[in-house]
Amino acid sequence: MAVIASEATGGKTTQQYPGRAAVVSWIFFDWAAQPYFTLITTFVFAPYFASFVAPNPAEGQALWGFATAAAGLAIALLSPVLGAIADASGRRKPWIAGFGALLVIGSCLMWLGKPGDASVIPQLLLAYAIATVGVEFATVFNNAMMPTLVPPDRIGRLSGTGWATGYIGGILSLILVLGFLAASPETGRTLFGLTPLFGLDPVSHQGDRITGPLTGIWFIIFVTPMFLFTPDYPARRPIREAVREGLSGLKRTLSELPKQRSLAIFLLANMIYSDGLVSLFAFGGIYAAGTFGWHTIQIGTFGILLAIAGTFGAWLGGKLDDRLGPKRVIAGSLLILLFALAAILLVDKDSILFVKVAPPVPGGPLFSGAAERAYLVLGCLIGVAGGPLQAASRTLLIRLAPKDRIAQYFGLFALTGKVTSFIGPLLIGVVTAVTASQKAGMALLVVFFVLGLALLMRVRE
Repeated sequence: MAVIASEATGGKTTQQYPGRAAVVSWIFFDWAAQPYFTLITTFVFAPYFASFVAPNPAEGQALWGFATAAAGLAIALLSPVLGAIADASGRRKPWIAGFGALLVIGSCLMWLGKPGDASVIPQLLLAYAIATVGVEFATVFNNAMMPTLVPPDRIGRLSGTGWATGYIGGILSLILVLGFLAASPETGRTLFGLTPLFGLDPVSHQGDRITGPLTGIWFIIFVTPMFLFTPDYPARRPIREAVREGLSGLKRTLSELPKQRSLAIFLLANMIYSDGLVSLFAFGGIYAAGTFGWHTIQIGTFGILLAIAGTFGAWLGGKLDDRLGPKRVIAGSLLILLFALAAILLVDKDSILFVKVAPPVPGGPLFSGAAERAYLVLGCLIGVAGGPLQAASRTLLIRLAPKDRIAQYFGLFALTGKVTSFIGPLLIGVVTAVTASQKAGMALLVVFFVLGLALLMRVRE
């Protein structure tokens, strides 16, 4: 297999980039990983857990928040250390493989979550935390491969294309679940009017629970091209030596960070607004389940529409990133998210912006209520903004960070994206538990986006 190489020419170093197959195979990592976020953390399993496994939606949201917080804390503590070690060792793929295995194992264990079985809640939350750690760490090392794949002026397009491709994978996985696997307990039929494949029982919500094993199998299949066709760095030194050098390098990087003002401010801004975005995606489906009484088919259909909007947003954001710069794309995305979140908090089952509307008709067509349709529109705005925000953030990091320590800085990037990621879900969980109000918990996210935007304005590209 080819390795990343440089060629000395006239005293300068010319970067040699791999071919199209290597780049496309790398892009498919996002496709492989996205169903975890689409099916498990957002649109199917998390709302199912809150509505049918936990005693009630508010308590389910709180428990899910605590598990998300625990996983986020582990990621925050370990990601910069592992990134530094990976830079010193030179390899990326072994780390992706190891943490990908955690994703597969944790996801498959979701099948155990039978409705109304409180005894399985601790195991489910532990499996969710393990899988979350796995997918986030695998993403750290996958991101660190980006500068070796395309020239700097195409990084934005690569990042945006990766996110857009991931959204398409999420859409297809949702269509697969809603159209062929998950059926309404009342009708016994899927969204396409079919009997669930493999004899999945709607009453015991096997269509919801199958999303765990499906996510694991999907990841194995679609991450394989990256291992086969995308070149890795060659190994530089044995793992023990890499650990020592990596930790030493991390200490040096942390001591130098205060002198790199824009990079330090950006990492702080990313820490805050990423927490808000992760929490918004993690609890959006749960919030809809509690507010409108949506079940898998409604939430999943909402997820398909949001993912379509996210695909368009990520693709457009990648083009705007190369043209306008990632900072402007991030700022615009945050403004859209602020507007959409504020509006969502003013939408209830029978009201929109304090104006009374007819509530949804029980047993009626999908999204028959005006408030439901308003939630759909606002959710699509979140999808349009969420993809560019994440894609442009990783390209801004590449522009600001030293190239020879890129995995280490992606570790710090993951640290800042996760060091407070346990705080957002934890605060949502605590406020929701204390007030017994999902709306009160979600309102906290406005603060995260405002602070993140204020800090971003002080970053110089």
